[in-house]
Amino acid sequence: MSVEHELEELRHELRHVKDRIAILDCVMNQSRGHDRHDVELMASVYHHDGVDEHGPAVARGPEYGEQSNDAHASVFVDHLHNITTHTCEIDGDEAHCESYVIGAMRARDGKSVYLFGGRYLDRIERRDGEWKIALRRCTLEWTMQGDTSLLASGAFAGFIKGTWDKSDPSYARPLRLDETPVERW
Repeated sequence: MSVEHELEELRHELRHVKDRIAILDCVMNQSRGHDRHDVELMASVYHHDGVDEHGPAVARGPEYGEQSNDAHASVFVDHLHNITTHTCEIDGDEAHCESYVIGAMRARDGKSVYLFGGRYLDRIERRDGEWKIALRRCTLEWTMQGDTSLLASGAFAGFIKGTWDKSDPSYARPLRLDETPVERW
């Protein structure tokens, strides 16, 4: 094998790895934006004509964040979307991904948490050098309800509470122990 051929093969492999990382970052940033109610971050992962389908709610991707945040805030005080199994098939400037999601949403009553499992089925496209969601379809596979009253029991006193805005400590740069203000249980 010639050096030129070997270099071309390495370039191709590196491009594939970079694409996979960029695609996974896109999926993860959508969930992070969702859980921090960061509309700007959520909109940044969708193409301007991208579409998000969550059950009967179908929205243009750039508008999905605001609509979803309003719907979530009306019934929940916080939530976490955890991306687990992620597969991705790249074909040129188009990728089809399946990402399993486990979500936990704490209700306004201060006692109930709703857990769900589903998948994000995404068509992600590279346009102008950036991978973004062109279409997301969300499945729902299972749900269950639990009790979160332990959080108010004092057993978790002192733990940091997340916030639905950029005051969340995950935005602090640099993150510091004594200088980053936090809300606590």
